[in-house]
Amino acid sequence: MAYVGKDIPHDSAIGHVSGESIFIDDIPPARGELLCDFVGSPAAHGKLISVDIEEAKGVAGVVAVLVAKDIPGHNKFGPVVKDERLLVDDVAEFLGAPIVLIAAENRDALREAKKRVKVEMQPLKPIFSIDDAIAAKSFLGPQRVIARGDVEKAIGSSEYTLEGALEVGGQEHFYLESQAAIVYPGEHGAVIVHSSTQHPTEVQSIVAEVIGVPFNKVTVICKRMGGGFGGKETQAAQPAAMAALVATLTKRPARIVYNKDDDMRFTGKRHPFKSWYKVGFDKSGQITALSIDHYSNGGCTVDLSLAVLERAMLHTDNAYYLPNVRITGQVCKTNLPSNTAFRGFGGPQGVANIENIIEEIAIKLGKDSLEVRRCNLYGSEEIDPQIAQIHADSEEKNLRKSAQSADEISSRLETPYGQIVQNNTLPEIFEKLPATSDYEKRRQEIEQFNRRNRWQLRGMSMTPVKFGISFTKRTLNQANALVNIYTDGTVMVSTGGTEMGQGVNTRVRQIVADELGISYDAVIMSATNTDKNNNTSPTAASSGTDLNGAAAADACGRLRNRLAEFAADFVFNDGEAGIAASAENIAFEDGMVWDKRRPDHRMTFEQLVCRAYIERVNLGERGFYATPGVDFNRETGKGHPFLYYTNGAAVSEVLIDRLTGEMKVTRVDLLMDLGNMINPGIDRGQVVGGFIQGLGWVTTEELYYAANGELMSHSPTTYKIPNVGDLPPTFNVALLDNSNNTVSLKRSKAMGEPPLLLGISVWAAVKNALSYASEGEIPKLALPSTGERILMALTSYMKERVAESA
Repeated sequence: MAYVGKDIPHDSAIGHVSGESIFIDDIPPARGELLCDFVGSPAAHGKLISVDIEEAKGVAGVVAVLVAKDIPGHNKFGPVVKDERLLVDDVAEFLGAPIVLIAAENRDALREAKKRVKVEMQPLKPIFSIDDAIAAKSFLGPQRVIARGDVEKAIGSSEYTLEGALEVGGQEHFYLESQAAIVYPGEHGAVIVHSSTQHPTEVQSIVAEVIGVPFNKVTVICKRMGGGFGGKETQAAQPAAMAALVATLTKRPARIVYNKDDDMRFTGKRHPFKSWYKVGFDKSGQITALSIDHYSNGGCTVDLSLAVLERAMLHTDNAYYLPNVRITGQVCKTNLPSNTAFRGFGGPQGVANIENIIEEIAIKLGKDSLEVRRCNLYGSEEIDPQIAQIHADSEEKNLRKSAQSADEISSRLETPYGQIVQNNTLPEIFEKLPATSDYEKRRQEIEQFNRRNRWQLRGMSMTPVKFGISFTKRTLNQANALVNIYTDGTVMVSTGGTEMGQGVNTRVRQIVADELGISYDAVIMSATNTDKNNNTSPTAASSGTDLNGAAAADACGRLRNRLAEFAADFVFNDGEAGIAASAENIAFEDGMVWDKRRPDHRMTFEQLVCRAYIERVNLGERGFYATPGVDFNRETGKGHPFLYYTNGAAVSEVLIDRLTGEMKVTRVDLLMDLGNMINPGIDRGQVVGGFIQGLGWVTTEELYYAANGELMSHSPTTYKIPNVGDLPPTFNVALLDNSNNTVSLKRSKAMGEPPLLLGISVWAAVKNALSYASEGEIPKLALPSTGERILMALTSYMKERVAESA
C-alpha cells in the first residue's frame, strides 16, 4: 500500500500520552553531573562595575562560579551578527542578561550561591519602546526597501486616501519544554550536547566557538522538543553553550534547564511592530497606491530580526495586487531580550497591516470588507473591467487578444518584489468559502442584530493568507539525509530535521516507506545528530518536510536504483523464456520485489537485501536536496524568494459585550489549500493548532512590562494563552482539492505557519464589530484586541456621543 496521503498516527503520539517519550530533563543524571544556573543583570541597561563571587564559591556543593574571563574561546556569538555575549563583560543590555554562571551538585546549593553573588552596575538610560528607539535613532542594521511604481503620484491622484498607524504586539512562544541542554565531556576536549533545539548545527558551531574547539569536536543530538515555534531556532544555543562551558572546565557532565518564569523573562519573543501607512484607493475599494513604513522591536541584539523584518515586508501585500507600493522596514534596538523567530517569522505582522488597511477602506466607503478584498485579490478579474473583457474575448479564441490578456493578467499576478503568483488558488478560495460559510446571510443577520441590541455587538470578517514557502536566505534551502538498509529489511533514516510535535519524522517515514516499497513499520527515524547530518538548516520556515523529505527521497531513489540493477543482473536475469531482466522493470511494492514482465518471479525486500549484502552491494546512501530557483536581492528588493505559496482563508465571527468588553469567538470557517497532503490527519492538526495560536496572539496574549523593563506577564497566571473555553463552538475546517503544486515534494504544500495568520480574521472581526458602535468612524484598535482595549474603545465612543448630545 502507499503510505503518503494516509492518516498515519504521529510516531510519538502513544509515547506522549503514556509518558514514555524522552525529553531533555527526562534523561537520568549521570555520575558527577552538575546543575547550572546564572545570575543576571539587575538593570536593563548598565555598565558592569564589579562582580564579587567569593562568597558564592564557598557554598557547600558549589563546584564552579564562572565569569566572562573564564571562557576559553569566544564570549561573543550570534546567528548573523556576533553581537551577543554569553556572559556580560562590560555593558548589560537587558534585565537579567547573564553575568555569572554557577555550577553546583544540587539545587539548594545553586540557589544559595546565586544569593551570595554581588554585582555592582552603573545604570545607563534604557530604551524599551519603538517610539523611543526611533527618537534616539537606535537601530539594528540598515533600512530595507521594496518598491514599484510611482507611489507619491498615485496617492496624489487617488480618489480617496487614508493614513494611520497600527501597533502589533509580540507573543510568548510558551512551549511546554523550556530551554534545556545536557553536555557530556569527552576525550581531547570533545563534548556531546543533548539540546532542545530547532537548529543542531547552530548549537554545534556556537558551543565550539565558546569552548575554543573545532566544530568536529562537538556533537549535538536532538531527539525531540516539547515545542519550539521558532523560539529554539537560535536561542537554544546560549543555555547549551553555558552547560558546555561548565562541562569543559570541570570535566563533569552539566545540565541546564530554565524554569518557566526565567524562560519567559530572559528569552526573546515575537517581534512587536509599529507601522505607519498611507493608502490611496478608488470608490470600488481598489487600492491604487500604498506607502508603509514598518518598525520592529528587535530587542538588544540582531539575532534574526533582519530576516524577520524582511519576511514582514515580503508579506505586506498578502493576497492583494498593489500597483504602486513602497514598503520600508527598520529594526529598532531596545533594552529587552533579543526578539527572535516565531511561527510566521514576520509574515503575521506584515499581513496584519494590510488586512487592517482593507478593513479601514471598507469602513470609509461603507462597504463590506469582503467586497474590498475581492476587487484587490491576486488573479481577480474584478481588478480591471478592461482586463476581464480581454479575458472573455480570449475565450472566443481570439489568439492575439488572448496573448495580450495573458501578459496583462500575468502582470497583475506580480508581487511588489517581482515574483509571479503561480498556481493561484486564491480566487477559488474566495468563491467557495463565502458560500460554504453562509457569509452573505450571516452579514445581514449581524447588521440587524447590531441595530436592535443595546448590550451586545457582533462582527465578522474573512481574511486570506498567501504565505511564501522557502527560507529567504538562499543558502538555507538545502538538506541532507542518511538512509541505511539493514539485512533484515528494516531501515534507519536520519535527517537534519528536528521533531517538535509537527510530525516531520512521521512524514519522512511515510515517504521512505513508499520510495522503497516497504512497510511503514519497517522504517524508523534516528535522533537528529550532527555527526550523521552535517551543516544542516534549522527546522523552520515551514520547510522541514519539503527539505528533509526530499533529501530522504533522493537517498532512497539512489538505493532503489542500485538494488534494481543488482536484481536485474544477478537475481532475475536467468535467461528463461529469452527475456533479459532490466533495472527499469524491477518493481518494489508491499515489501516485495519482482520483474514486472514476469510477475511470478518475486522475492521479499529482505531477501533481496540479504543477497545484495552477500554480493557486497552498498546498502547505505546519503541524499541531498537544494530548493531550485529561489533567490532574493536585498539591495534591490527584487527576486524569487519562494518556491511556492500556501493559500487559505478564514471567516470568523465574534460576539462582544458592550458593557464589559468581553469578546467570544462564536464561529470560524476555515479553508486551506495544502495540495496533496502527505499525512492528512497531522496536517489538519497543524492547521487547527496554528489557527488557535494565531487566535491567542490577536486577542489575549499581551506582553506587559514594568517601567524598568521587567516582564510582568511571565507565567500562566498573568499571560493568557487560549484554552478550551476560548475555542469557537462552531469550527469548520475544510481543505481545497488541488493537485497542481508540481514544484514541491509529492505535490504537497507546507502548513506549519500559514494557518496562524488566519487568526487575524478574529481581530478583523472585532474591528468590524466596533465599526457598528463607532457610527461610521474608523475604530483604532491595536493588536492584540484584549477585553480591556475593546472596552476602552467602546467607552470612548460612548463619551463622544454624550459630548455631542451635550
